[in-house]
Amino acid sequence: MRALNLCFKVHLPKALNNYDAGSIGKADSYFNSRADQMLVDQLAELCYLPANEIVASMIAKHKGRFKLSYSISGTALEILCSYRPDVIESFRELAATGCIEFLGETYYNSLCWLYSKKEFARQLQMHAKLVKDLFDMETTVLRNTELIYCNEMASVAHGLGFKAIWCEGIGKFLNGRSPNHVFRAPGETPLALLPRNAGLSDDIAFRFDQQDWEEHPLTAEKYAGWIHAHTRAETIHLLMDYETFGLYKTRNTGIFDFLENLAPAILQNEDWRFALPSEIIASFEPTAVYDVPTTISWGDKEIECCVWCENSMQNNMLRKIYSLEKMVHKTRNEQMLEEWGQLQSADHFYFMSNKGRTMHDAYLHRNPFSSAESAHKNYVNIITDFEIRLIEHGLHAFKETEQHLHYGTLY
Repeated sequence: MRALNLCFKVHLPKALNNYDAGSIGKADSYFNSRADQMLVDQLAELCYLPANEIVASMIAKHKGRFKLSYSISGTALEILCSYRPDVIESFRELAATGCIEFLGETYYNSLCWLYSKKEFARQLQMHAKLVKDLFDMETTVLRNTELIYCNEMASVAHGLGFKAIWCEGIGKFLNGRSPNHVFRAPGETPLALLPRNAGLSDDIAFRFDQQDWEEHPLTAEKYAGWIHAHTRAETIHLLMDYETFGLYKTRNTGIFDFLENLAPAILQNEDWRFALPSEIIASFEPTAVYDVPTTISWGDKEIECCVWCENSMQNNMLRKIYSLEKMVHKTRNEQMLEEWGQLQSADHFYFMSNKGRTMHDAYLHRNPFSSAESAHKNYVNIITDFEIRLIEHGLHAFKETEQHLHYGTLY
């Protein structure tokens, strides 16, 4: 029997305060909790609660045959716990059905894999602990930020206890093969790879409400027909932002009707079932090696990881934030470590992109800046303040040590 592996991604960054040069050394916080609350309230009402209600209904109606996974960042879970515990409770209720699974990921939806393997491991472990604490579930399948992946990640993830990684099904590395299978990484690492079917995922995430699309309107029955037509597939891996339902595609587009009708349309064909990622890697042996020697990410980015490091503003700030790693850890200050983590969110660097963006860009919906330059200037001011605090903390610690040694000598 063939399996449909459906996953929804949820991420919310902690919004930055407006931080001009005059704020350096004076402001109380880098983060705007009011903006966080306003955004999460909007998302809870437009997307999370109504979508979760439909998912719960479909699980009950189909007696557990409708299954899916969620990849929710640590910052999103924090913000939901703070301002919308009702959403956390609705996810707990879904978890109790046994029909959903949570993926592992970087806690802050960061780009740490590209800059610090130590930080990468730290964030995965932080995220795993939070998921365990909130939902009593283990994370055994990894989805790195924006599906950033390369061969090296397989051995690192395996060493951290993961059994599989989501990645993008890139044509030049598939070499003419279909992504609709379970693959493995090269070498001896026993880790499965689940390549996203970009076309079928983006039919929902991007093209669903495009009236000039030749397949518009897209119904669940039509879409299920496309799935069923893949008679040589073993598994089809679909991954998209959960905010597709209600925010990027508003209710009047019919997106919630599509979600509600998807399960019965897929299950109408007895050759197909929904399966959790952990079930898929237990049921299907890898068919071939997926060799990815260079870094890849989402298939709609024409240059590897370009949206975060396409210009000097982004590159300079990425190098800067990760150059502070040793100083941050040396402080042994939990608040500074947390601030450093939050400042790593990929969102902050995406906002510095000066390429033209479309409404299909998820980050666009939460971008408070009028230009890439204003986002950069704001971030520079924050990082300047943060580095000054790190230096001051280090000097204070040094003076305390000197005084201790001095008085120890006297007595």
